[in-house]
Amino acid sequence: MGLSVVILAAGRGTRMKSEVPKVLHTIAGLPMLTHVINTAKACEASEIFVIYGHGGQQVQETLAAQKVTWVHQKQTLGTGHAVAQALPHLKATDQVLVLLGDVPMISKETITRLRERTPKDAIGWLTAHVKNPAGFGRIVRDSDNNPVQIVEEKDASDLQKTIDEINTGICLVPAKYLKDWLPKLKRNNSQKEYYLTDIFSVAVQHGVSLVTVSPESLIDVQGVNDRIQQAQLERAYQARIAEDLMRQGATLLSPDRIDVRGRLTIANDVKIDVNAIFEGEVTLGAHCYIGPNVYLKNTVVGKNVVIKANSVIEDANIADDCEVGPFARIRPGTKLARGAKIGNFVETKNADIGAGSKVSHLSYIGDAKLGKAVNVGAGTITCNYDGANKHQTTLGDDVFIGSNTALVAPVKVGKGATVGAGSVITKDVSANELALTRAKQTNIKGWKRPKKKLKG
Repeated sequence: MGLSVVILAAGRGTRMKSEVPKVLHTIAGLPMLTHVINTAKACEASEIFVIYGHGGQQVQETLAAQKVTWVHQKQTLGTGHAVAQALPHLKATDQVLVLLGDVPMISKETITRLRERTPKDAIGWLTAHVKNPAGFGRIVRDSDNNPVQIVEEKDASDLQKTIDEINTGICLVPAKYLKDWLPKLKRNNSQKEYYLTDIFSVAVQHGVSLVTVSPESLIDVQGVNDRIQQAQLERAYQARIAEDLMRQGATLLSPDRIDVRGRLTIANDVKIDVNAIFEGEVTLGAHCYIGPNVYLKNTVVGKNVVIKANSVIEDANIADDCEVGPFARIRPGTKLARGAKIGNFVETKNADIGAGSKVSHLSYIGDAKLGKAVNVGAGTITCNYDGANKHQTTLGDDVFIGSNTALVAPVKVGKGATVGAGSVITKDVSANELALTRAKQTNIKGWKRPKKKLKG
């Protein structure tokens, strides 16, 4: 029996106060709907159907890479109507798991629990006991404590509103029941909608077994209706990640002040200071130190690397024993070989920095290839852009570049060469040569400093 997943994602989300469809608002840098799809995939769903409505084009364009079947709900006539749109695609022999696009933290563990505890021809429903059930449908039970009905808040009696067991909206139903019952649903309720929850009482009428299952955690079933709930789930998600990292051997100096917006892979004895942000795919080798306020995106970091405070690193590869920062900006295409050092207020882009080379402060190195043990003085820049095209600067092993030097690309400086401070290098320098371009100093007596013109 296959598992088909139907994800309800057609809601407008008016309380988000946004032009962006609610399911595209993010948790940990990914749309909420993406989280739900990823969980469905982790549960080895044979097919995933996403029911879309409001902002459907934007939703589909944003998640174009996802291998799902998109099903349009032209009119938003309730959850029963939404699931019914998928009926033509469902196999009668399938189990159908209904998930919600705005409940992003539903876990594989909770879904597995639901599947394991629901017999083959029964209906499994995820319910939860909460302190404040206002706004949720209530699970009504008979005198023997069997679940017999789900009553929506707006249709509930005062007595039913005191029930603290709620409907989470997540359920597991054999497709054969959905195909039989959904077309027969009525809209005899205050909202004039087709409620999926009505199949609860229909199942009782047909003698179909109902099983209620509790989630691993209430966070698993918490939905997002406004920005406040979104922020709450963001912190809950980050707390989960922080706990997992610490179990893997990371030291987090402040576990509630770390943000992972993608996937962070670590080795043993990684130490991460406060307010570090990891985006995309980031890998940290053993014994790394990530300083405060560091931003890492799509970067591989080797062993024994120190990244000091306030550094920004994107799409880079940093080998073992390197040192970066503080206040360094490592832009896409940068590769640091073993033991390289990038210091404070240094910016690199498309730069290949050789083993043991140093660019210690106040420099820009772009479209450049540096050999081993190169020393770049403060204030050095590679002039890589001529206004139309980019050009490369190549520095051989053991090159020494004096402070405040401009290297006008394309240009090569040979192995062991030295460039004097304050030079503008426009021609290649051969190995072991000294290059100087400074003119003789001239002092002009009586020179008058320009004065600021007064505005008339």
